[in-house]
Amino acid sequence: SRTTHNTALEITWTVIPVLILVVIAVPSLKLLFFMDKAKNPEMTLKVTSHQWYWSYQYPDNGGFAFDSNIVPDDKLKPGQPRLLEVDNHVVLPADTVVRVLVTSEDVIHDWAVPSFGIKIDTVPGRVNETWLEVDSKDIGTYYGQCSELCGVNHAFMPIAVDIVSKQDFQRWVEGAKKRFAQNNDN
Repeated sequence: SRTTHNTALEITWTVIPVLILVVIAVPSLKLLFFMDKAKNPEMTLKVTSHQWYWSYQYPDNGGFAFDSNIVPDDKLKPGQPRLLEVDNHVVLPADTVVRVLVTSEDVIHDWAVPSFGIKIDTVPGRVNETWLEVDSKDIGTYYGQCSELCGVNHAFMPIAVDIVSKQDFQRWVEGAKKRFAQNNDN
């Protein structure tokens, strides 16, 4: 056989796949690097995880902050999803690039909202960054949960995000500044 111990042929069928992988890897790594950073974000949402709830801060909108806890089964209203409803929803404007900064107060949690394609770890002592942008045609409520095995109550850390128009968001911000004034860091 001419293929056995044929040095030129063995080098060729080793080098060609390596070249193909390099050609694929270079643009892929560039894309992965820039995919994590928001280009010219219009606002920032800071998410802090705790055992067993989330805290949210809006540094670009007055710096107000609030906690978001699960609504117990006996307090649910008709139509509210069990194990997903929270007392304070995150509210974000549509058609806006939002930088999301995540960190943790205690152990590793995971802020995951599958509809946005976001699943990012919140790590104590570290700030991770991701971003999102939702079209105005997709206004509504989106749910997620902590998807890290962070302890006994990890399944009871839901996330609820309301996407609203920019005008509705500004109205909500004005009300939220008053409502969450006791948590204001400013």
